[in-house]
Amino acid sequence: MSGTWISTRAWLLMLPLLVVMTAVIGWPLIDTVRLSFTDAKLVGTEGVFVGLNNYAKVLGGSNFQRALLTTTWFAVVSVTAEMVIGVLAALLLNQQFRGRTALRALMILPWALPTVVNATLWRLIYNPEYGALNAALTQIGLIDSYRSWLGEPSSALTALIIADCWKNFPLVALIALAALQAVPRDITAASLVDGAGPINRFRYVIMPYLAGPLLVALVLRTIEAFKVFDLIWVMTRGGPANSTRTLSILVYQEAFSFQRAGSGASLALIVTLLVTVLAVAYAAMVRKAAGASS
Repeated sequence: MSGTWISTRAWLLMLPLLVVMTAVIGWPLIDTVRLSFTDAKLVGTEGVFVGLNNYAKVLGGSNFQRALLTTTWFAVVSVTAEMVIGVLAALLLNQQFRGRTALRALMILPWALPTVVNATLWRLIYNPEYGALNAALTQIGLIDSYRSWLGEPSSALTALIIADCWKNFPLVALIALAALQAVPRDITAASLVDGAGPINRFRYVIMPYLAGPLLVALVLRTIEAFKVFDLIWVMTRGGPANSTRTLSILVYQEAFSFQRAGSGASLALIVTLLVTVLAVAYAAMVRKAAGASS
């Protein structure tokens, strides 16, 4: 059987999927691009062509710049904390001790919970009247009165980052734990015999096996953190005083709350472009790391 016929048959087999993907993804994307060049409202008018005015207003507006800074800070801090906590948890769960299997199973629970459920639980924990966090901090003397953690601009974003880390660090821990299982025990034993300390053993023996998987976890978590929506929407809806309004929240408000479909579409495309740039950069890093390891 010729290679040409095999290739043709492969394309014919994929044709139904390509048609579905074009209908589900391609047409909405094309329509979004069309809308981004108009002043269309969400309801009642198709709008007229305005060229690049929507993009100029979005990029030059203070709302976009503040939301970009908030999104970047949220992504950098949350992903960094998740990577550190995840690796430490994986190193702990890789040790031999009683109850290790049960602890591994319990660690998966935060990640397995739907994000909306996770956000609702943390909103109850942060509740200014009967929240568990206020009760605990008051009883141990760290605060003398209950605080509205989600109602104060100075603490709201930090509270969201903690909730996001609690949910997502198990993913990093599971990836790191799987990589730790591949570390040859004889190499670890030899490093102990040679007198290598914990830091040197982690840096020179364990880290080479963790680098590739952790880079994949970094890619996944950065992209997810950069386009976070549901966690923030359930807990703060971008408030207070827009202190937790990320790019995804801004897109939703622009398109649906303010019903400006044209500028909302342009903002959505800008966010999509930013996420695509991140994905491409990280993919290049993964290929480079894979080439170096081989």
